[in-house]
Amino acid sequence: MERAITSKANPRFKDLLASLRPTGAARAHTLLLGEKLIETWRGAPHAGRLIPESLWLMESMGTPDSMRDLRVPVQWLGEKLMAELSDSASPPICALLLRLGPESVGPLNNRVIVPWGIQDPGNLGAIFRSAAAFGFQEALLGPGCADPFSPKALRGSMGAAFLLSIRRVQTLELGSGRWFALDSGDGAIPLNEAELIEPLRILVGNEGHGWKHESLPAAVQHVAIPTSGVESLNAAVAAGIACYEAQRRIAG
Repeated sequence: MERAITSKANPRFKDLLASLRPTGAARAHTLLLGEKLIETWRGAPHAGRLIPESLWLMESMGTPDSMRDLRVPVQWLGEKLMAELSDSASPPICALLLRLGPESVGPLNNRVIVPWGIQDPGNLGAIFRSAAAFGFQEALLGPGCADPFSPKALRGSMGAAFLLSIRRVQTLELGSGRWFALDSGDGAIPLNEAELIEPLRILVGNEGHGWKHESLPAAVQHVAIPTSGVESLNAAVAAGIACYEAQRRIAG
């Protein structure tokens, strides 16, 4: 076992931090923190888009049996540096550095969740988690969305980001399917009246202003989730309800 890195000035640790610094579309690497998230990635259908480059272990830890076949360089970190890397008082025992491959291309899947301007990475991760749980296969990210591969978004998704094909777009160009925008404003029809059949695309607007500053194509139908006592729902909660309702109807 090599001697653990304990200094922030260590060139290998500085290179690791530098590889994680770009965000959004400029991001080329991400970091999976903890055994559970790493194992979720390994068993996921879209794991191939993320290519492992190096495994980082807490000092005095051996390589976990489940990771011996990764065939990547292994480096040990002191506890304080692992805590800094994970931004947590209780750091994980391992972290896996991954390189991001190219985004999906071609026709959209049968069920697509479309976050549009979702700024909070925790909300974005929660939307991914609900979409994956209810049979959605793809996420189409509009401008202004949080970075889907940031550590906070990955934690919020609990690995669901690996279950969905993820691609970014700058403009909304409608292809096949039925497009619905979740909207609590005037003119939206109740969700139970919407024809939720495949191919299905459900749009989720910004947490604060929804669709007020967006001009959606006329073919996008606005649908509302009826509430009592509150004006609107959290974006991630609304997405979860809509995805569940779609799954309930499609599954029959």
